[in-house]
Amino acid sequence: MPKDVLFAWIGHADLRGPAEEEAKGAGPIAQALAARSFDEAHLLHDIPAADARPYAAWLRKRTKAWVVLHHAPLTSPVDFGEIHEAAVRVVSGVLKGGAEGPAGASPTFHLSPGTPAMAAVWILLGKTRFPATLIESSLGHGVRAAAVPFDISADFLPDLLRRPDEELERLSAGLPPAAPEFADILHRSAVMKRIVLRARRVATRSVPVLIEGESGTGKELLARAIHNASPRREKPFVPVNCGAIPSELVESELFGHERGAFTGADRRKAGYFEAAHGGTLFLDEVGELPAAAQVKLLRALQERSITRVGSTDAVPVDVRIVSATNRPLLGLVASGAFRPDLFYRLAVALLHLPPIRERPGDLGLLVDRLLERINEESTEDPGYRKKHLSAGAKNLLLQHPWPGNVRELQNTLRRAALWSAEGTITAEEARDALLPLGASGEEQVLHRPLGQGFSLPDLLAEVARHYLGRALDEARGNKTKAADLVGLPSYQTLTNWLKRYGVDSGT
Repeated sequence: MPKDVLFAWIGHADLRGPAEEEAKGAGPIAQALAARSFDEAHLLHDIPAADARPYAAWLRKRTKAWVVLHHAPLTSPVDFGEIHEAAVRVVSGVLKGGAEGPAGASPTFHLSPGTPAMAAVWILLGKTRFPATLIESSLGHGVRAAAVPFDISADFLPDLLRRPDEELERLSAGLPPAAPEFADILHRSAVMKRIVLRARRVATRSVPVLIEGESGTGKELLARAIHNASPRREKPFVPVNCGAIPSELVESELFGHERGAFTGADRRKAGYFEAAHGGTLFLDEVGELPAAAQVKLLRALQERSITRVGSTDAVPVDVRIVSATNRPLLGLVASGAFRPDLFYRLAVALLHLPPIRERPGDLGLLVDRLLERINEESTEDPGYRKKHLSAGAKNLLLQHPWPGNVRELQNTLRRAALWSAEGTITAEEARDALLPLGASGEEQVLHRPLGQGFSLPDLLAEVARHYLGRALDEARGNKTKAADLVGLPSYQTLTNWLKRYGVDSGT
């Protein structure tokens, strides 16, 4: 059973609570703990321990909740970046079952204690990264839910919450001053920063690179960036989809053929290796290569030469191989479908592009930039009006699992822009633009890799939030009808589920 957990910053009114309890009240935090039943209270503070500990001890005598202090030093009580960083650290630790608390918690953020900047960050987090109940308290009105009439998360998320010192990061990594070749790889998540950092490092070498990642994650985009940042940038970049070549023509396409080598070979033809001489050969879906072609590819890499079909003469080639696959090649090696010696030749540098769902913070950026590009590309279309997303539409997109990753996201935005006759894309138009998840959605839910950050409570919560939100939307806020849509016995049960999983009912 999820535990109800209160998060709050300790404010000056709270510290005065023990002394002014009878005259002016016990302070916002004590008031909330007295008015509502919480299992735990996690209190952030930027005050000396000599002040925080006596307050916590006094508070523990007034409540059955487990009170935990979290020291969060701030250079300023209105520094959004530091406040955001501290809040995310504490809340994520509690909700993910870290050392600071149990998993499966139902969070409540208290807006009244602390500075307005602290309240603003709670609202932003409660509407985006950590769906939570928002409360406020006062002597006159007591403790009540905070009314937020619009979705701040979608339209008003300020960039000032993210303040990475990119110059310091660049200097510490020993990188050149800029990397414009990687500008099209939109990201702000730590995991993508690491990938781009490694790609920039390997770009200046001529070693083979293997890029793994689901379909639509941008493997070719990364391969092109590596080529463009390399000393081979003035030479050809030749992309080849290995899975699209008929098996009987793979060798001819890769290595070329002589006239008369087979029926229909009426002239000599150079293959992709020769076309990429001096540059980069990008072998997409390299795991689809048949066994015979794998042998010849290995030989070409070892000897740095190819032999055209129908010839015995070796042709020297100077190419850098960047390959990609949407299936982990080691699994194919284990099953005998891919040669291990070829794998180790291709995977000198191995980069794994994560799916959107594993790139926290990137989805909102991708939505904004991709829609911006669609607007730019559509400027000359007759009757086109520049589009932007309503708060509801953007939140709907932010909740979607995107099994097709960036490619699916871009196509969905194109459809939404097409369906929308006005300048604002509504939530209904965004929903119409989404493709049914079908089998791919089931694959994403039922066959995710275990370990490496997998969390069953998080997955169950994701599924619950998705269907609860849909039910409320289809029922137009009628909880009795919404409960029936998702098979819950009553609206009271639905209300408990909404609270447990932090879904806003709009009431």
